[in-house]
Amino acid sequence: METINKLQNNDIINAINTINCEIEAIEELKNLLDENLSKALDMIEEAKGRIILTGMGKSGHIAKKIAASLASTGTPSFFMHPAEASHGDLGMVTEDDVIIAISNSGESRELIDVLNYSKRFGIKLIAITKNPDSSLGKAGDIVLRLPLSKEACPLGLAPTSSTTATLVLGDVITVGMIERKGFSKAQFNQRHPGGKLGSILQKVKDLMHKGSEMPLLNQNALMSDLIIEMSSKRLGCVGLVDDEGNLSGIFTDGDLRRYINSDLKTTKALDIMTKNPITANPEMFASEAIKIMNEKKITNMFVLEGKKPIGTIHIHDILKNKVV
Repeated sequence: METINKLQNNDIINAINTINCEIEAIEELKNLLDENLSKALDMIEEAKGRIILTGMGKSGHIAKKIAASLASTGTPSFFMHPAEASHGDLGMVTEDDVIIAISNSGESRELIDVLNYSKRFGIKLIAITKNPDSSLGKAGDIVLRLPLSKEACPLGLAPTSSTTATLVLGDVITVGMIERKGFSKAQFNQRHPGGKLGSILQKVKDLMHKGSEMPLLNQNALMSDLIIEMSSKRLGCVGLVDDEGNLSGIFTDGDLRRYINSDLKTTKALDIMTKNPITANPEMFASEAIKIMNEKKITNMFVLEGKKPIGTIHIHDILKNKVV
């Protein structure tokens, strides 16, 4: 048991040392930020083509992530493997593009052809490296410096602190472009139709029941008609409209239980409906709609354009689409 506890303590000490080492690298990165960051963001923003990320080994993996983040937030980008670039993929690069090349040392041999190609055809190049005097640093139109701090790896060999700093710098660039472009949630949703993000960013108009699926009656309808409409549409409510088609009230299954002893032949919806019900906007995010439903303790909302109902949304419609 004593041996196990000692091993566990060593693991925790090693973990803390690793985290502290990587934090130091990020702190140093903060101190290296200068006007070149703004120049790089200017270059990316003004690019008529795409942003092409490239790097070898661990730098390549980070480059892929940065390219994916930029592309998903409104800056068309892709990753180009430097070895494949030397075997034809350079043909994908145009004079309107901007290349972001990443190499901690700045001396990755696999990048040489990319650097030469950028110079030959006047393609703008942003270099990310710890050594501005390296081959990559000298080739870059703009150099974004990485910290000189040691790697968290006890051997000082495996890229750890350096890749963390590079990843953070990539996030700095991505967030900078989001801010500059005023990238919106709606635009983000267009690029993330699947998965959890896509569910959270769905709008009411994407989930609502519309057309003949809507339970709607004139406000002068009899209670007997309300029961039939509610039963046939199976949404637990009926929307009531005036003679101009504007929503004037709602009748729910809870109201039905309260008024079940009323005269079905003479009681009108107008007399028992809930007036001025809580409604939704078609552009409202489904996550916002479910928040309102929970706060108001309701299960349905009619969706209006102006005062006219164009759909109805039930809390189950939101939950089954995993919007929480």
